[in-house]
Parts: sequence; structure tokens; C-alpha cells
Amino acid sequence: MEQKRAIIMGATSGIGYAVAKRLSAQGWQLGIAGRRMDRLIEMQRKDLNIVATQQIDVTRDEASQQLLTLIGKMGGNIDLYFHSSGIGYQNPGLDTDKELSTVMTNALGFTRMVVTVFKYFEERPEREGQIAVISSIAGTKGLGAAPAYSATKRYVNHYLECLTQLKHIKGLRHLTISDIRPGFVKTPLLDDGGRYPLQLDVDKVAAEIVEKVEKKKQIITIDWRYRILVMFWRLVPRWLWVRMRIVSKDA
Repeated sequence: MEQKRAIIMGATSGIGYAVAKRLSAQGWQLGIAGRRMDRLIEMQRKDLNIVATQQIDVTRDEASQQLLTLIGKMGGNIDLYFHSSGIGYQNPGLDTDKELSTVMTNALGFTRMVVTVFKYFEERPEREGQIAVISSIAGTKGLGAAPAYSATKRYVNHYLECLTQLKHIKGLRHLTISDIRPGFVKTPLLDDGGRYPLQLDVDKVAAEIVEKVEKKKQIITIDWRYRILVMFWRLVPRWLWVRMRIVSKDA
């Protein structure tokens, strides 16, 4: 049986790194990408299932071509594109640079890469493909302490919903699109001095992600506690939600 092949965008830390380790342990061949080339080389040196690397900054215009180059290094065929490239801040002071850099990475960079790989899979109907993207439960409600982060994750949720509808319009039955919505995960993303409740272990999160991605689940909220939380906070009317003080004590 041919080994399955995946590209992990944002593989050098956090959820992307943990998912790369999990997929590799399950026998997948991996192409990994991120901004830190030294980290990518180190990961490849330690793991025989990492067969290709590519330095990619998703905010740059050349990122699309670099992604296609990485696919070429994988022999031109992949089964899964896993997007875990994102940043975020608690930013109640509305530091403009933080807000704009978040939009550049989480919205513009995400769009650039996902459009590229959607077209790649569209042109290859003979092979099943999957696009899986890390969004967040933050996309389900506006969070005033992290405006750009919350808004860009809402953008990701809606964009993936649109792409799912588009793939049905185009009859792309071979393509699955998965929106992965974790709660607060213990990763460098949360090292901003804030206090986050119900933090999840990144390796356990990666295990659940891989299990559900392999089952072709389309909406993946992690974990069960956050599934319950999201279910209830969706019921809060807007007039009440915007008056709630949902913010870290340190923000």
C-alpha cells in the first residue's frame, strides 16, 4: 500500500509540530514548511518520514509558488494539506501592528495558501484529497480582548464553509475540507502573559485531530468541554454578549 503524504504548514511549533509527529508515527510521509529553516532541517534530520522541507512565510507573495515547489518535492502528489500557520494576541489596547500582523497571517496568508491547494486538488480528481485548517473556538463568538484574532478565525470558519459549498458546486467529491476548532491549547501562542482557562495538552489535541482528520470529519471542535461551551455561548444574544467582560485578568 502506498504511503499517505501530507504537507504541514506551520510545522515548527505548537499544534503543527505535534500533528507532524503524530502523522509521522503513523507512517505518513511528510513535507514540512514554516518560517524557521533551521528548525525544519533539524526536524528532518531526526525523522526519516519527513522527506521534504520548504521555508515559507505565508504573508509573502511568493508563498503560493513555494507551496507548489514543496508539493513537487513530494513527487507531485499529496493526500492532505494541513494548515497550522497562525498568530494571535490579547490586544485590548489595540496595538495597530499586532492587529494588522494577525490579519496578514490568519486571513490573507491563510487565503493565499488554501486557494493554492484547493486548485491543486481540483486539478487532480483521480486522487482523494483533504484540506484541514486549524481555526479556533474564538471564531464562533467575538472576543473583545482579542479583536483581530477572533475576527480572523471567524473569517476562516466562513471561508472554509464557502469552499465546502464551492466544492459541491464543482462536483469535487474527492475533496474533503476540515475546519478544526480547538479551545485553549498549551502552545507558544498563549505565552503572552494572559491567563487562559481549561488549557489543553498539545499532544492529546494532536491525537484527536489526527483521528478525526483521518475519519474525514468536516467540523472538529476540541475537546468535549469546549464543544459544550460553544453550544451554550451560541445561545447568548448579541446584546448581552457584548456587555460581558470576557478578558484575561492580566489583559
